[in-house]
This record gives sequence, structure tokens and C-alpha cells, in this order.
Amino acid sequence: MVFHIKQWHAPADCPYGKGGPQSLFDASAAGVTVRGTWFVFSQHTSYLIVEADDIMSVHAFLKPGMPVSNVEITPVTDQPMP
Repeated sequence: MVFHIKQWHAPADCPYGKGGPQSLFDASAAGVTVRGTWFVFSQHTSYLIVEADDIMSVHAFLKPGMPVSNVEITPVTDQPMP
């Protein structure tokens, strides 16, 4: 399953100089393949597309940023409705 993730943080919690936005997720998390990442630095927001078999894997992927970030997780597909 493919997920669109929006992750954002307050300016006071910005990871600039402390690993950057990549420090807010674990790209090596088991069961998750990162398909793309985009960053809007001026808005302290990241957009990610990941593929995973279950939501628990996505939660593990996002665990590093949970103390300082907000997250929206949306399952997405390129398949049309029947």
C-alpha cells in the first residue's frame, strides 16, 4: 500500500543543524520503502511518499519525529475506482 505523509513541526522544534528533516523519520525502518521526499523549509513541512504493507510499519518509520512533529497519513492509489 502507498501512503502520502505530511509531516510538520514548530519553528522552535526545527531539526536544522541537528540532522535536518531526514532526522524526523527512519528511512531504514523495516517494511517501508521511501518512494520520494520533498521539503518546504520555509513552512517547516515535509511531504513523503512511502510504500508499506501495514500502518504499523509506517508508525515505526515516523517514530523519530513523533516527539516534535505533527503527521497526516493518507493511503493513496493510482488505481481508478471500478
